[in-house]
Amino acid sequence: MSSKRFLLSFIVGVGAAAVIWLLAMPSYTPVTNADDNYYVVRLNDVEVGALETRAQVRDCLQEARRNLSMESTDMILADATLYVESRYAVFGKVDDEDQVIARMTQALTDARRATLNRSYTVKINEYAVNLASMDEVYELVFASKRRIDEEDEYAVALSPDPTREINVLTASIVEREHAMEELGEGLMRAGFDAAMQETFNAAEPSPEELDFEAFDLGLTSINLTDKVEIVESWLPAEELTPVDQAISEVTKDTETNKIYEVVRGDTLSVIADNFDLTVEDLVAMNPMLTGANPTIRPQDELIVTVPEPLLSVTYTLEEYVEENFNLPTEYVDNDDWYQDETRVLRQGVTGHRRIIALTTYADGTVINREIIKEEVDREAVAMIVERGTKVRPTYVKPISGGVLTSGFGYRVLYGRAGAFHAGVDWGCPTGTSIFASCGGVVTQAGWLGGYGYAVYIRHPDGRETRYAHMSRVLVSVGDYVNQLDRIGLSGSTGDSTGPHVHFEIRIGGQAVNPLDIIEW
Repeated sequence: MSSKRFLLSFIVGVGAAAVIWLLAMPSYTPVTNADDNYYVVRLNDVEVGALETRAQVRDCLQEARRNLSMESTDMILADATLYVESRYAVFGKVDDEDQVIARMTQALTDARRATLNRSYTVKINEYAVNLASMDEVYELVFASKRRIDEEDEYAVALSPDPTREINVLTASIVEREHAMEELGEGLMRAGFDAAMQETFNAAEPSPEELDFEAFDLGLTSINLTDKVEIVESWLPAEELTPVDQAISEVTKDTETNKIYEVVRGDTLSVIADNFDLTVEDLVAMNPMLTGANPTIRPQDELIVTVPEPLLSVTYTLEEYVEENFNLPTEYVDNDDWYQDETRVLRQGVTGHRRIIALTTYADGTVINREIIKEEVDREAVAMIVERGTKVRPTYVKPISGGVLTSGFGYRVLYGRAGAFHAGVDWGCPTGTSIFASCGGVVTQAGWLGGYGYAVYIRHPDGRETRYAHMSRVLVSVGDYVNQLDRIGLSGSTGDSTGPHVHFEIRIGGQAVNPLDIIEW
């Protein structure tokens, strides 16, 4: 009887203790169902606590991120790998949300990789630079016009690019007065004011009616030649460029390749001087210029280099100029002459004038000039030049292949010093085809003494070519041959020490170096 009473007292005592423990420990959750009933949370491999619901996990992480972002106005980049493990327990221990938020905030702080600064990427053609503020963007674009706009009459404007889907700004340069007018354009251009403005414009005198002193000289327009695009970005500090360095990179001159079309009267030395190059530089940039004395013709296109800044501007100045001037040369065509044959029929006379001109520059180089007022003190007289219209025949190497064995000029021949060689020799096997270097009429063909079997051809420009030491002649006197027609076969006849082709070009009966004339 006593043992039964003891067992009953023990059971009642244990039950009372369990009830007291549940009431005293509110951080333990009673079992509500048989499913997982709490979640253990790890952030960046750090256990930050346990929560009852996934919604609490989400809210705590959002609050921790907010805490981290409040440390700086810039964007902070931090790793945030979240792992949530669901568990089941009769009594699952959960943590206070504030404690979890604090631990999450610390885990994010420890994993912070970089602070990203609000910045602006400026793109000019293929060049791009990252700047720290919009003020620096304005400063960069402003630098391109600073040396031109000394009175600071123009401002930099940034506007959205309507052709782009993303938020891209484009830069332009506008008159400060015009920019202010646009703010009230609706009022200023409406009704009576607009009519009065049109009347005033119609009453203005033409430039020719004004005195020279009445013109408002100076800058009339300025524009960016290159498209400037600006996009907002978030970047670490080490990827930002100091604005002074960016200005130096954008405004300094760099060598840029351009195509120049040859005009009549050009020579390689003239073109080189115009672009501040040497003839050697010009030839090196243009592989088509070959030979000891390369030739150029009108409409040929040459590569030249010109100094240009990365960010170019064009601008127009209204200028007063006193200058000497010449009228364009007048030409009289002569169809019987070649294009390189000219004769001055009348010398020109230089005139003198005073002008007001609108001169357009591209980075300091004049690209256009419009004279709006002119007074001539001394009349100019145009030069008159007679010029040929025919294209002068070209001369080519008379064989394919071969080895140059003897050049033009004095040489030692057969042991005799000082012998003059009137042509050039190409060594080749007997029977190699010989072609006409240029079209013309055969004047001699056959055995010609020391030349052995040879052919002479008279060409339309008065020149003569000679081909000697042939093994066989394939043309006759009086034949007309075209350029590259076969006229004979190589050999070693006449005064010859082996099979080769001897080739001459004569002008006015005098032998000249064929290598200076033929086109390879």
